[in-house]
Order: sequence, then structure tokens, then C-alpha cells
Amino acid sequence: MDRKILKFIDKYVKEINESNAAIFLGAGFSVDSGCINWKELLEDIAEDLGLDIEKESDLISLAQYHKNTLGNRSQINQLILNSYGGKDISENHRILARLPISTFWTTNYDSLIEDSLKEIKKIPDVKYTNAHLSQTEPKRDSIIYKMHGDRNHSNDTIILKEDYEEYHVKYAPFITALNGDLITKTFLFIGFSFSDPNLNYILSRMKVDYGNDTQKTHYALMKKVAKEQNEDEGDFIYRETKQKLLIDDLRRYNIQVLEIDSYKTITNILRNIEKKINRNNVFISGSAVDYGDFKEEKSVNFIENLSKQLIRKGYNIVSGFGLGVGSYVIKGALEEIYLKSKTINDNRLLLRPFPQGIENEKSRVELWKKYRKDMISRVGISIFIFGNKIGENTEIIEASGVLEEFKIAHDNNNIIIPIGCTGGASKTIWNIINNDFESYFKNSSNKLKQLFQKFNHNYEKEDELINDIINFIDITVKK
Repeated sequence: MDRKILKFIDKYVKEINESNAAIFLGAGFSVDSGCINWKELLEDIAEDLGLDIEKESDLISLAQYHKNTLGNRSQINQLILNSYGGKDISENHRILARLPISTFWTTNYDSLIEDSLKEIKKIPDVKYTNAHLSQTEPKRDSIIYKMHGDRNHSNDTIILKEDYEEYHVKYAPFITALNGDLITKTFLFIGFSFSDPNLNYILSRMKVDYGNDTQKTHYALMKKVAKEQNEDEGDFIYRETKQKLLIDDLRRYNIQVLEIDSYKTITNILRNIEKKINRNNVFISGSAVDYGDFKEEKSVNFIENLSKQLIRKGYNIVSGFGLGVGSYVIKGALEEIYLKSKTINDNRLLLRPFPQGIENEKSRVELWKKYRKDMISRVGISIFIFGNKIGENTEIIEASGVLEEFKIAHDNNNIIIPIGCTGGASKTIWNIINNDFESYFKNSSNKLKQLFQKFNHNYEKEDELINDIINFIDITVKK
């Protein structure tokens, strides 16, 4: 990832943390979910009119011609309804939903962004009519402005030339709302071609009204023009030149374009943003029916004091309420949170107790795996302690759930800290990482390696172990 993109990530994460970030999604963002673009949508329409869709660039007029010919837009409405429903949520949608961003704008008709928010139990406030703007969804987490409408009300979607001509009158409140967000928030445009007349009108009016000096800097991810198979060299150079001119022109509106080689880069960028956002969030994984050499009193003190110290140092905790571990994590964290603020802060401690009483084993395993993925997707650091349970023959065995959480944490590029001296699955995880330390902690310092080695040795005092864990986290987070 080049330096310009890494610099953008740092700036945008800062805006997210200060609640100043917004997202603008174009049609390209939903392609991975199976949504079609406008050319594909209107291909049959063009054929009905005796036109070749590949030769048409003014698709707004094309849709208008169809209505003019038939006298209504019913066929277009049905196409929109059929083409943008029942699509799968993409990984990119899921990452955006997990980010602490409360403002989304889109020209898309699909419901993928609101569906992804609902999937993780967030409450979206979706607005696609003027009436929606004056209503507030109770306890909303995010606002989604669908400035071109929604597939379920396809007759009111913006697609015809006359829709665009009348937009500044019929939907003036949306223009006002977008103006306000563009002035106060830093936008990231994804999947957007900047050929939309409405947005171009709004950007141009803002430039006239406010000038460049007082406007926020916004960013756009744009795929570089690539030479297509059998494409004439002259045609490729023409497209490449046109893209460069567009990028230069967008600077007039304080929009910096970040050129990417492939759409997969978007996922990598979003993952890196999420990783930086989550680097202060710690998941404590573990279960214990037996504390081994640690003994119960020492173990309880260790778990509670570790949780207190993490909160004291500014880290947030996520817990799944593991047997013999989770309750002490919660007790320690809550005591420290309440000591400081005299109130319970949900941002400092997120609880995800596993649903119990599910008799169907397959359903239970699938649901618990979903819970684990949800918890670990919210953190940048995973600490593993103990990790044992009672087996079928009443013997004490390794906790398979803790090992599964290790795999998920590794897949999510978490900083993984197994406390091997607590035994159980944590000991196994310590051995796995120790045998391939450099792949888990690239370019690590000698101090980091020494601390990791200590995690497998017995500590006489739990406070010393806690200090080593905090030091290990501080080093890796600042790295």
C-alpha cells in the first residue's frame, strides 16, 4: 500500500474518532454483491428503442426516451425492483457497518448498507423522501440518506432526465442536508464515477458559495484505467487521459483521488481503517473449570486486576462471558469504569454472552461461531488466558472454543497475546506462535520477544504478569 493511501488512512481514522467522518457510496460499491450497473439495467430498454447500449453514454436521456415512447415508466420501475433486491451483503459492507461512522450517503437503490447495519444489531435511520428528513428513528446508530430513492418505492427513484431536472426543487431538503454534511464532515467516496448531475450541481454550488479555503478535504477511491484485452492503444490512452483530467478537476472541489489498481484494494484499505480504529479494543478470551497451578484466588485477582489495568490505561474490553473468566473480567472492568466516571459506559465494556439452551447442536455451533466473529471483529487485540473445560467423560480438556477464537483473531489480523503459563488452550496457542514468532509479529524488537517468552513462565506475583501484558500491548500498538 503506497504512502499516500497510508497517510489518508491515518487522517481518516482521526476524523472517525472525532465523529467527523461520512461515507458516500456509488453503484460500484455494490457490484461485489451482484448488483448491476446502469448500462446493464438499461440494456433491454436500449434494444427496445433500437439503440446499442455500448454506444450510449447519456443513460439518463436513454431512460427518458423510453418513458416518452411508452408514456409511463412502469417497465423501468419493475427493472429496478427486480434488479436490486435479494443481494448478499459483501465484506466491504460489513466492515463499513462495524466502523463507528454515523453518516452514510448513497445514490444506490439497494438496501445493502442498511441490511449490514441491522445484521450487527445497529439501528439505521433510512431516509429517501422529504418526509423522512423530519422524522427520527428512535435510538438510531446511523443515518442513511438514499438521495436517489429506494428499490421498494421504484416509482419515486431518480433515473429519468426529468427526475434530475426537477431534483433541486422536489428534493431541495436533501441538497441542503448534503451541503451541511459536506461542510462539516470529511467524506470518503467509494464506487462513485462523479458523473451524477445532482452531486456535481451540489459540489459546484458549494465552491461558489464557500470557496476552497473554508471547505473540508474529501477523498475518493478510484480504480486506475487499465488496458482491456484487444483494446486499441489509442482508445486506452484516450480513457487514461480523460481520467487524469477528471482527477485534476475534482481538486477544484477539495476532493483528493486515491488511485487503486484493483477493487480488492478497497477491502484492504477498509480493513486497515478498521484495524486502526480497533487497536484500543481488547478481547479477553478464556474459560476455566480448573485454574491449575495458578489456584483460584490468584487467578481471580489476576483476571480482575488485568481488566482494571486495561481500562485504566485507556483500552476498551470485549468479553464473551467465558466460564470461570468472563464474570471476573466484567467485575474488574466495571469497578474501574465506575470509579472514574461514576456511571456505566457501554463503549468501555462490550458484553456478548453466548446464547444458552439451544438443543440443536448444529444450530448452537453456528450461532456461537457467529457471536465469536462479531466480538473479534470489533477488536484489534486478543488476550488468551487459561482455556479448559469438562469433556464428555468428565475429564478436563482444552477449550475448543478458545482455539476457535484464536483462529478468528488471527484471520482478523489481531495482535494475539497468549498467556501460556495459565495452561489449557492458551498454552497451545503460545506454542503455535512461539514456533513461528516472526510471522505473527513482523520486524519485532528483542524486548517484545523477551516479553513473549516470559508469558510461558510462572510468575510469583500476578501484578508483574499484568505489567508485562500492558507493556507488550503498548509496544505493539505504537509499532
